[in-house]
Amino acid sequence: MRYAIFFTPPAGDPLTLAAASWLGRSVYSGEAVDHPSVRGLGLHEIAFHTALPRRYGFHAVLMAPFQLHPDVTEAALLRELMRFAGTIEPLAIPPLHVGRLGDHLGLVPETPCRMIDLLAATVVQQFDGFRAPLTEAEIERRDPYALTAPQFANLYRWGNPYVMDEYRFHIDLTGPLDGDTMRRFASVLEGYFAPVIGDPVPFSNLALFVEREQGAPFQVHSLHPMGRVSARRIA
Repeated sequence: MRYAIFFTPPAGDPLTLAAASWLGRSVYSGEAVDHPSVRGLGLHEIAFHTALPRRYGFHAVLMAPFQLHPDVTEAALLRELMRFAGTIEPLAIPPLHVGRLGDHLGLVPETPCRMIDLLAATVVQQFDGFRAPLTEAEIERRDPYALTAPQFANLYRWGNPYVMDEYRFHIDLTGPLDGDTMRRFASVLEGYFAPVIGDPVPFSNLALFVEREQGAPFQVHSLHPMGRVSARRIA
């Protein structure tokens, strides 16, 4: 069993529903969803090039997947996540747009958001004690010698190269694409997601995801509302 702390919109959010169709799976129910019929791409192409993000579900990483430390329990993780979420005020993600992420495509904020970067760093620090240390074999599988010095240090200290100053908020929508395929997918994605990404995105829950067995798809375990309980009741 692995756990992860991610951002994902609520189940009924239009962005969530559009993303479930694009990726072919609901991250809440775990059930398959029909891909959209879009001009310029076949259903088989969408299915093939979304296989990788489909397994992880529609999300942005705050704390990457980890196994629990032997000295802690899922119940303890849930209690701390509930308590911690209550200390963090909700915020808004700047409007998203389709952007290139190396050889992938995904959704990224139109403008930087320092508050999200700080939140991600705080989550990694706060929950590091719940994470089992990586084994040497796990570190090797992450190709550490291809990393920069700061990324290498992050991998050994935090279990993920892309944290702290290396962190960038993003939501993957495809696997690796070559040049021509990337251009075609980018054009389709811009039109497909345009109706649901024009406004700031509320960020009011921390989502705990689980991978129940090795290689299984990740799914939402629970959402943990951000902000004080008294303030949420007033609202």
